[in-house]
Amino acid sequence: MTSQTDLAALLCSRLCHDMLSPVGALSNGLELLADEQDPEMRKRCVELLEQSAKISTDKLKFFRLAFGAAGGFGDAVPVEEAQDVIAALAAGNKRVELNWAVSESTLPKPAVKVLLNLSQIALDALVRGGSLDIGAEKRKGNVEIVARATGKKIAFDEVIGHALQGEISPVEITSRTAAAHMIATLAEEMGGGLQYALTEDALVLGAVIPQPEGMIG
Repeated sequence: MTSQTDLAALLCSRLCHDMLSPVGALSNGLELLADEQDPEMRKRCVELLEQSAKISTDKLKFFRLAFGAAGGFGDAVPVEEAQDVIAALAAGNKRVELNWAVSESTLPKPAVKVLLNLSQIALDALVRGGSLDIGAEKRKGNVEIVARATGKKIAFDEVIGHALQGEISPVEITSRTAAAHMIATLAEEMGGGLQYALTEDALVLGAVIPQPEGMIG
């Protein structure tokens, strides 16, 4: 088993890796703006700064809900919060069509963590564009979640799939597989589970997460 300290370190590495590019772009843009005198170029620099700031904010919102304690919410998170985060991430790839099929108004925090991480994994698989379909519903005391990526070429490392299903050795847990390992552990602790199915043009990620006691109904 990977220790909680090691897992936290790997998740921090993932966060830093993903934030490095937009934050670096902010720094570079400020340097260019300080030296640039041409009004049109300054306008362009400001536009790039605004874009980088939005990307940074969107990523931090994702990490807050997907990895963190999601402070400010109770035991349940409004579904629109998760939807907004996923929509912002998907907007970065104009070739991806996002389809949302969640009728619930709120979901338990653990389910939201799983939903966000599965959505991110599915989105990353659409390197050539395609569609990302996300669904979730409460049924018989469980939250059932699915994230399906459909496209011409699916880019998916099945080591991540093995991590989702709890079939990964400690030496294979890296910053790339840490998020999958985290939600697999979370699902196991709650008595649920994750699974995946991969074909040439589709990746389906699924989860069944029991609702915490007191939230069933």
